Amino acid sequence: MLEDCKSALERWGGVHKLIDRWLDERRELLVNFVELKEACDAELEAVTKERIDGFSELLMDYISAGHFEVYPQLREEARAFEDESALTLADRLLERLEMSTELVLDFDAEYASPGRVRQHLARLPAWLERLAHGLTERFSLEDQLIGRIHARHAPDAARAEAVSRTT
Repeated sequence: MLEDCKSALERWGGVHKLIDRWLDERRELLVNFVELKEACDAELEAVTKERIDGFSELLMDYISAGHFEVYPQLREEARAFEDESALTLADRLLERLEMSTELVLDFDAEYASPGRVRQHLARLPAWLERLAHGLTERFSLEDQLIGRIHARHAPDAARAEAVSRTT
């Protein structure tokens, strides 16, 4: 029995660390977003492709980590706890996340080359506005996933911390 507790702690403690790392990436993404927005507001023509690429890379990394690391792990956790209602909720929320994923992919494609940056630089503030709305919804949906699946199944201390981080 002690061995089961230890392996469960290792398994779900690892999920907790994965979520913590991912939320730290979210924070870094948001800081970079604000800096890019401020640069656009200050002098749009001075915004470089490198700056846009840095933001886009963080954005793509964050989205990818969610789709390929965090979401599957949360679904696995719900399966392990035989939480059918959490799996149903996860399916609904993940479907809704697709809209912001498409938005991110479109943004990345829009600014993929130096020529496209020059051609579409004037649209960057509008893109950032759309991304702000899309990411706000995305973060809310992701927080619901974390709160419903991981926080509910986490040990008490981890549960309290996970819930506080998503509110």
